[in-house]
Amino acid sequence: MATTGLSADPSEYRGRLADQTDEQIDAWTAELMRDVAIRRGVLQVIEDFRRAAGLDERQFERVFATGGGPPAMLGRDDRGRLMVPAITLYALVPGIRGQVSDGRDRLIEYLVANFHELVYV
Repeated sequence: MATTGLSADPSEYRGRLADQTDEQIDAWTAELMRDVAIRRGVLQVIEDFRRAAGLDERQFERVFATGGGPPAMLGRDDRGRLMVPAITLYALVPGIRGQVSDGRDRLIEYLVANFHELVYV
């Protein structure tokens, strides 16, 4: 499984991710966001990403816009939670890289934090 980046536990997975290219990390992150949005909803993706990347709502908005997400698409659900359309989640990947110097590390943190989601799919 070493060539796929998958492994038996989160610690080993983190180590294998460190050996991957930026392009691979970006692709896996965008795919994971899509899969989690389908299974558990966009709100879960936003919550997980914000937690793993250490972003408050304002920082999330900047990351989203920097990555090409249309700022007009940022909104709130009926309970006041930050929301974006599922088809724009991909913008978080280039956005985090454009906003912080350790974007790769934060993407890896998101992947590792959702290790059990990968095992499920």
